[in-house]
Amino acid sequence: MATPTAGDLLRHWRTARRLSQLELAGRADTSTRHLSFIETGRATPSRHMLLHLSDELDIPLRERNRMLLAAGYAPVYAEPELDTPAMRPIRDAVRQILTGLEPHPALAIDATWTMIDANAGIALFLDGLDPALLRPPVNALRLTLHPDGLAGSIINLAEWRGHLFERLQRQIDVTGSPELTDLLDEMRTYPGGEDGPGLPEPDQAVVPLRMRLDGHELAFLSATTVFGTPMNVTVAELAIEAFLPADAATATLLRERLTPSD
Repeated sequence: MATPTAGDLLRHWRTARRLSQLELAGRADTSTRHLSFIETGRATPSRHMLLHLSDELDIPLRERNRMLLAAGYAPVYAEPELDTPAMRPIRDAVRQILTGLEPHPALAIDATWTMIDANAGIALFLDGLDPALLRPPVNALRLTLHPDGLAGSIINLAEWRGHLFERLQRQIDVTGSPELTDLLDEMRTYPGGEDGPGLPEPDQAVVPLRMRLDGHELAFLSATTVFGTPMNVTVAELAIEAFLPADAATATLLRERLTPSD
């Protein structure tokens, strides 16, 4: 298979965003003819033009680098490993957020849902799981939906699976990630049903995660935190997932079972 050109990649993202050449040209303040020439390879776009079009198409930073390389330009956005000295402020910030969320379970994940850090509260979810699922790298989705993982403790498993599948599909639509596509295909092979969240009840705000742990029925609300204005790929792909109590009984159990770390 031929290596895609910058024009090929631009056309892919324009199509993924369901925009015509006329619509994108209008947004980017350029001509349809020039955009067509870029997509077909008849014109060589400047680095500024590629970045401008990337902004209009909301292309992920990793894919912007790929497009720049395809056009013969150096990548603009760094992709540092999280354990490098330059990323220490980010690691410290993630740790501070995770610790501040205790006793509520919370974890940090990368773009492929690999767990990169977690707080003490997450132990509530991990007790008794298959040790094979806990060997690094730990994938949070696999840990949740695998039959030897949390799936056996989730009361509304079909509903929660449907919620996660919809969320993962939206992420795939935004990023075009083949790794996430493979992950979704794997998740669909697990038992447990595939109902979507469905129509909400009159007083329902979000889909809760309902679990049976240590003889208790617990309910959690999931909240995701990302860094604002990320300027490198690593930070752009970081997210913190927190599970907050959805009822008084869950809040009480968390307070009794877990204490914030110093």
